[in-house]
Amino acid sequence: MKISGFIIIKNAVKNDYPVTEAIRSVLPLVDEMIVSIGDSEDDTLSLIQSIASDKIRIVHSVWDPALRQGGEVLAIETDKAFQHISPDADWAFYIQADEVVHEKYHPVILEAAKKYNDQKEVEGLLFRYTHFYGTYNYVGDSRRWYNREIRIIRNDKNIHSYKDAQGFRKDGRKLFVKLIDAHIYHYGWVKSPKQMHQKAKNIGKFWRTDEEWEQFLTASDFWDFNNEYDSLVKFTGTHPAVMQERIKNQNWKIELDISKKRFSFKERLLYFIEKITGKRLFDYKNYKILR
Repeated sequence: MKISGFIIIKNAVKNDYPVTEAIRSVLPLVDEMIVSIGDSEDDTLSLIQSIASDKIRIVHSVWDPALRQGGEVLAIETDKAFQHISPDADWAFYIQADEVVHEKYHPVILEAAKKYNDQKEVEGLLFRYTHFYGTYNYVGDSRRWYNREIRIIRNDKNIHSYKDAQGFRKDGRKLFVKLIDAHIYHYGWVKSPKQMHQKAKNIGKFWRTDEEWEQFLTASDFWDFNNEYDSLVKFTGTHPAVMQERIKNQNWKIELDISKKRFSFKERLLYFIEKITGKRLFDYKNYKILR
């Protein structure tokens, strides 16, 4: 069994992505790692080259600024990176530049890949998600955070990235997947208020209309984390080993009131049903789970 990894990145330094941590977190699981570097305005290339591994294969790409509706360019670039996967790979592990895999899940992931390798009806492996917010101490626990997504797919070039590269499709339909007991740790919302706002300015144009973009550029230079969540809980687990240095170097403090729940009546009801039963009712699923 062979697993290949792939990731896309642009302006990693400018936007302070934990991309080296993302790559290093999956290196023990893959036989090769395709890193597609977009036409960056910073030293992203040197950053990637600083990772000491002969598994990494760097390719270069130019992002089309015209493909900004709904984050379409991210799906296009993901597909382009996927095309570089070695033909003899069985699985392709897609990781985003702000996602990290805890090493405690490595055995689970490898076991699942081996278990389903010869079951061709299984087109992908579905991961659970933990979304950090503001600092490394808070986790979003409401329905606004997607709780599952596909991150390992068959090395089948009929599979394509979907919309803003959040999920995948094959011939226009959802993939048939198996849910595994492993989490992706998402750190995209963990930055200083100034850096978070700067990142939003730098990449927000991939989702906003021209009018929305102009309004956003004239907004405050600091991100107000207190206004952007509906429900949080304190994180009580451990972070991946590759994240420890970054966490130690955190240079900002944010105190958020996790007692506040900002829900409509319907959202509050669905939230408590999920907490009691573990089931997320009426949720959009970007996949079909095989039982």
